[in-house]
Amino acid sequence: MEPTNPSTDPTDALSAVPAAGARRGVAPTGRLRFFFGPMDCGKSTLALQIDHNQARQGRRGLLLVRHDRSGTPTISSRMGLARHALEVHEDMDLRALVRRRWADGARVDYLIVDEAQFLSPAQVDQLAELADDAQLDIYCFGLATDFRSTLFPGSRRLFELADDLDAIQVEVLCWCGHPGRFNARVHDGDVVRAGDTVLVADTAHTSDEVRYQVLCRRHYRTGDLGPETVQGRQLSLT
Repeated sequence: MEPTNPSTDPTDALSAVPAAGARRGVAPTGRLRFFFGPMDCGKSTLALQIDHNQARQGRRGLLLVRHDRSGTPTISSRMGLARHALEVHEDMDLRALVRRRWADGARVDYLIVDEAQFLSPAQVDQLAELADDAQLDIYCFGLATDFRSTLFPGSRRLFELADDLDAIQVEVLCWCGHPGRFNARVHDGDVVRAGDTVLVADTAHTSDEVRYQVLCRRHYRTGDLGPETVQGRQLSLT
């Protein structure tokens, strides 16, 4: 018997993608997106811009953050933009948070989650469930790797589950001028490679003992922070 030619199959049964009519009975779902990049690439600025654009269309959202560098429940940008947000605690169930909003009569169309690398894998699973079952659009923003160049647990789970992975295109430069991708932790002028994964500090070169600096792979490996004249004022396009 001759095989059916897919181009002449009137039922579209052999197509790898279901025909439009076959998808009409499928419930719509939201999307889980992860925007990632090194420090200073503009993640928080983009988070606030997306919230602004969504709100302009009459949509209602929740702004969430975990360990913002300001030490307050705020999504803050180094460009001076800031919005109040809800702090995500370690044992918080994000599904229950949304349900409480619904119980209070509030509408929730989307979530903005900044510093998403600090979420637990279980909380990322909860976000995926909200996207699939509650049709929420969820926008997560964060670092991919920690100061040891190892994936954060929350980021790893987002890479595994997100519908869309978006590397933020604003280029951050190492002191040498090459693209920076590694978030080095600096203690008393030296790159450190051991310690707690979560240690919130800024990139500013101050009298504080600990800060962070973005480096290229070569200078991250060698621990070279560059000349004193540029050390601590990381070059970036943000």
